[in-house]
Amino acid sequence: MSRYVLWCCLLFVLSLSPAWAESGQQRAEAAGKSLIGKPAPRVTLKTIDGQTIDLGALYGKQAVYIKFWATWCVPCREQMPHLEKTFAEAGPDLAVIAVSVGFDETIEDVRKYREELGLKMPLVFDDGSLGEAFHLRVTPQHVVIGRDGRVLYIGHEANAALDAALLAARTTPGQVGATATGAKEEAHYDVGDRVPAFEAAMLDGTHLSLPQAGRPTALVFLSPWCESYLATSRPGLAQSCRAMREKVGALASSGAKVRWIGVASGLWANREELAKYRDEHRIGMPLTLDDSGALFRRFRVTHVPTVLLIDAQGRIASRVEEAGPKLEQAMRALSAR
Repeated sequence: MSRYVLWCCLLFVLSLSPAWAESGQQRAEAAGKSLIGKPAPRVTLKTIDGQTIDLGALYGKQAVYIKFWATWCVPCREQMPHLEKTFAEAGPDLAVIAVSVGFDETIEDVRKYREELGLKMPLVFDDGSLGEAFHLRVTPQHVVIGRDGRVLYIGHEANAALDAALLAARTTPGQVGATATGAKEEAHYDVGDRVPAFEAAMLDGTHLSLPQAGRPTALVFLSPWCESYLATSRPGLAQSCRAMREKVGALASSGAKVRWIGVASGLWANREELAKYRDEHRIGMPLTLDDSGALFRRFRVTHVPTVLLIDAQGRIASRVEEAGPKLEQAMRALSAR
């Protein structure tokens, strides 16, 4: 095979990744750098089968391996044999926990995936709080916690570095030093709730105050790679993202007295990639990158596309997750308020 053909194949493979300018390993390491050596959070997890896992109770007794993943994630599927092997060979000194990131999938999707692959390890469906605690930025993302309860390693690839971290975690002294607190409680807002005032930093460097008194606001939750990356693994969802982008673009330019603001997930996305997505599709509404996932969690958004319509009084009037009649009906109701 010629070098030219090899190069073309490489470009094709890279184009299928949600973001290839910066590798997943680089993203995971950069996001988790500040956590290395720090006490891991003492949180209680619940598996999809209803079992409880108290991470704090494991520290001092076992090392902990947490793998964040998603059913739509291609490298997650490719790495599943490594996860299965690690769980099968874990022994009493290592707890292995697989955590669905809870983004654009349901618990039923996870159960179906488990049955398809015959997975045996504990499966947790995250509400976003665990991902925040461990600075989730990519899928898969590996978190290795030593027996002393401190974060030892964060990465993306299933490679020799991960295996070395797992071995080191199991051989660290079991004495637990200073401990981190549990996940902080966050306020959440649903349909009917009044949204407290807050500011969001836009992609262009400006700051917008939300909500705006006397003017309705539409928050469009999106992912810049939904249309491209999911075209293969979730074609229906990719089409839904495209349809919503086109519909929102038409509504935003129609002169309606609604302020449109895009909120992009920070999973597999940075500011440069969001700007490229904006320019490629000529998106005119202001965009903010929710790199920590705070806005997604605040409004309990686990699916893109999602549009939250906030009325002129600052209350959430409706939530719409697809372009079409429901969105048009919700817009008419908002205008009538």
